[in-house]
Amino acid sequence: MLAGGAIVGSNLSVARGAHAFGSDIIKLGLVGCGGRGTGAAIQALNTSGGDVKLVAIADVFENNIQTAFRSIKGRHPGKVDVQGRRFVGLDAYKQVFESEADCVILATPPGFRPQHFEAAVQAGKHVFMEKPLATDAPGVRRVLEANQVAKEKGLAVQVGLQRRHENRYRECIGRLQDGAIGELLFARAYWNGGGVWVRPRTPAQTELEYQMRNWYYFTWLCGDHINEQHIHNLDVINWLAQSHPIEAQGQGGRAVRNGIDHGQIFDHHMVEFTYPNGFKLLSQCRHIQGCWNRVSEHVVGSSGSSDISDALIRDAEGNQIWQSEAEEIKGKGWQQEHNDWFAALRNGEIPNEADYGARSTMTAILGRSATYTGKVVKWDDAINSRSPLAVTDAMHSLDDPAPVNPDAEGRYPVPVPGGKSQVV
Repeated sequence: MLAGGAIVGSNLSVARGAHAFGSDIIKLGLVGCGGRGTGAAIQALNTSGGDVKLVAIADVFENNIQTAFRSIKGRHPGKVDVQGRRFVGLDAYKQVFESEADCVILATPPGFRPQHFEAAVQAGKHVFMEKPLATDAPGVRRVLEANQVAKEKGLAVQVGLQRRHENRYRECIGRLQDGAIGELLFARAYWNGGGVWVRPRTPAQTELEYQMRNWYYFTWLCGDHINEQHIHNLDVINWLAQSHPIEAQGQGGRAVRNGIDHGQIFDHHMVEFTYPNGFKLLSQCRHIQGCWNRVSEHVVGSSGSSDISDALIRDAEGNQIWQSEAEEIKGKGWQQEHNDWFAALRNGEIPNEADYGARSTMTAILGRSATYTGKVVKWDDAINSRSPLAVTDAMHSLDDPAPVNPDAEGRYPVPVPGGKSQVV
C-alpha cells in the first residue's frame, strides 16, 4: 500500500515497459508548463535516434499552457500535436496519464511530485521528473514506495539531477572514487546567488492560487531553496561519497528577504553534514543580492584536493595534476540527460534514478530541518517523520483551503531556530 493509495495494476506489462522503441515514435506528455517543464519538453524533442512527439500537456494555469505551447511549437512545429489534449486544473495531470503518451515529464512545483509520480507509475508511464522529488519526509517515502512498483513494472525513471550526465563530472567523480586524492576527508558545496522572482498578489486570487503562483516561497510547495536548488550540489557530494549523511546541524534565517511577499523560506542556510564514515560536508546556500556568488563543489583528501565543478584535481602541494578535457556538452547536462534517457528507451534499457534522487532530496530536507530548528537532526529521525507539510491529494480546485495562511498583517509562519518550529 502506497501513501495516498495503492497502485493497482496496469495495462502496461513489464514486457511492454522493457520494449525497445527503436526508431518508433515515442509519445510524450508534459505535466507542469512553467519554464522548467517547457525547457524539458524542448530538450526531449531535441533528441535523435527516432521521433518524439508531444501529445498532451497539463498545468494548473491556462496562461502557462499557452506560453509553453507557443514556445515548444515554435522550436519543434512538426512534433507537437496536443489538439484537444491541453488540460487545465489541479486534476489535469490525470488526463495526461490517461492519454496515449508513453512517457511523461513531471515538472510542477515539487510539493506535488510524489502524488504525480505515484499516479504516473499507476498509469504505466515511463517518467522523467524534475528535482527535488518531494518537500517533506512523507513525500520522499511515497516516492521510494512508488519506485519499487515502477521497477516491478519495468518502467524507466529519470531525475533532473543533470550533473550525473555530464562527462566532466563523471570523469572527476570516477577518479576521486578510485583514490586520486587518497581518503576523502572534507567537502564544501555552494549555491549562492541573488534569488528569484516575486509575483504580486492580485485581488481576484484565492489564497491557494497566490501560493501556487509564488510557489518558490512556500515550504510545502518548494521545500526552501536548499531543497529546490542546492540539491544539485548536495547530490554531487552524495554521489562522490556513495552514501548519504547520517546527521546534520546548521544555521540559517531571513536576513534581508523578509517582506510579506517572501512567504516562509529562509534566504540563507549553512549546514554541516556528517556521513557514516565521519566524512564531513560544509554546505552553504544563499539568496541575497550584492554578496559573493558561487555554485560549486569541492573536496579535500589525504593526498590532494579537487574542484569537482571544474573537473580539476590537485596534489597535496596545490599543483594541478589532472583536469578533464571533455568537451562542453551543448545545453550542458539538461540536454544530455534527455539524450541518455531516450537512447536507453530505444535500446530497451530501463534506467532508474529515483532512489538516489529521493536520497538527495532527503539530504536537503535534513539540512533544512537542522537550520529551521537549530538542532542536530539525525537522518533516521528525519526520514521517519509522519508530519506532511500539505495533503496535496485533497486539493482539486484553487478555491480549496491553502495549507498555510497569513496572519492579520499578511505574514506567514516562519521557523524560529531554538523554538518550536511549525515548519520543518
